Amino acid sequence: MTNTPRPIGLADRSGVLHPENLARYSATTHEAGAAVAPLVDHFWTVAWNLPRGERIEQQIITDPAVTLTVEAGHVPAELVVTGVHGRAWTREIAGWGTAFAIRLRPAGLAVVSDLTPEAIADRTLPVVPELDARLHALMRAVAGATGVESRIARATALIGEMAAERPLTPRQLLANEVVAAIVRGDPLPAGPSGRTVQRALRETIGRGPAWVRRWVRLQEVARQFATNGAACAAEIAARLGYADQSHLVNDFRSAVGTTPGEYLRTLRRPS
Repeated sequence: MTNTPRPIGLADRSGVLHPENLARYSATTHEAGAAVAPLVDHFWTVAWNLPRGERIEQQIITDPAVTLTVEAGHVPAELVVTGVHGRAWTREIAGWGTAFAIRLRPAGLAVVSDLTPEAIADRTLPVVPELDARLHALMRAVAGATGVESRIARATALIGEMAAERPLTPRQLLANEVVAAIVRGDPLPAGPSGRTVQRALRETIGRGPAWVRRWVRLQEVARQFATNGAACAAEIAARLGYADQSHLVNDFRSAVGTTPGEYLRTLRRPS
């Protein structure tokens, strides 16, 4: 069955801090099939072809998730794993290139690799056999498929086989449920204790629920700034439940390295 791509746009809570750059390259998301939905949140693709000498410093408040990427062209490595980052992450885009990515759900990492979330936290690493033979074999096989649809099909089949080898635990499934609830803005699942929830997230993504909630809220802050240039920090702080404007400013600065006012000035600057 054909997986219809959906363009990533300005209104998406993508964490892209300068979403006007999305017009410079093609960025799409693809749904994960039911067979791997407990392990894969979605697939995404990016393709670019910039004029010689031009570079884009793309800053991103990434999802609270591990991402696997198969890349080609002017890229640092062909196979890459990106861990959960505690600060906005910058990717330099130049020349031409393509990327096919698998955005894992919390339960996914322990199934497709032998890495711990701590081993890749705040890091973007080339995937080689010495890093993780299991993960390398998966990504090499996906890279061998031609075209996005073929790669999605191959990734789905192989990850499904890996899940059969390593069945999900109740704690991994709880981590999935907790992160999904936070992303939707829903209450956390009733029943499990706070300590159990904390342990489930620490074991799967290396962060606790309070951090995930903060990070998702920061993604929404960035989205609202980008889609409403007239909005001020005080309005957004009140809308998103910050205690006051200073809390939003401090949170944003610690994650992005600049204040909301400075960030807004870069958004309004002519290209």
